[in-house]
Amino acid sequence: MDEQDVEILKAVAEVGEPSPKAIEAETGIPKSTVHYRLEKLRENGIIEDELFNLDLEAIGLNLTVITEVMADYEEDYHEEVGEQLSAIPGVNQVYFTMGDTDFIVIAHLSSREMVEELVVAYEGIDAIQRTSTNFAITTIKNERIPFRNYDLDTLKDIVMDD
Repeated sequence: MDEQDVEILKAVAEVGEPSPKAIEAETGIPKSTVHYRLEKLRENGIIEDELFNLDLEAIGLNLTVITEVMADYEEDYHEEVGEQLSAIPGVNQVYFTMGDTDFIVIAHLSSREMVEELVVAYEGIDAIQRTSTNFAITTIKNERIPFRNYDLDTLKDIVMDD
């Protein structure tokens, strides 16, 4: 990636859509160049898809549940347990971690009944020893596009080819 690619990705993050016209307005890079570069970024796997950001509370998924999962250690357990955790309805993020906790699981749910179903699903996974589940009371920051957390110069330092 070069400087223009980084500028385009930063503009997509800021504008919220990969529209060549909107990116041209944000960056001054010609629309045809933006279009060509977006296609290359897709071909190279940098841009994976065209996402619609949803307000989860507005659609009824107003409970964010964060669970620490401790599991029995076995060869490749992280893959098997991770897949089982990922298959639970409402779970949308599963992280295999280092330290006292084996997995961090984040679910967005609509009711206490769904939380209870989540806990029952955890209990149904034999390799899980223990869980610690927390409710988020207030979301302070939930940036779905990490590029927004960096200024353009820092992004260039991080992602540009030397």
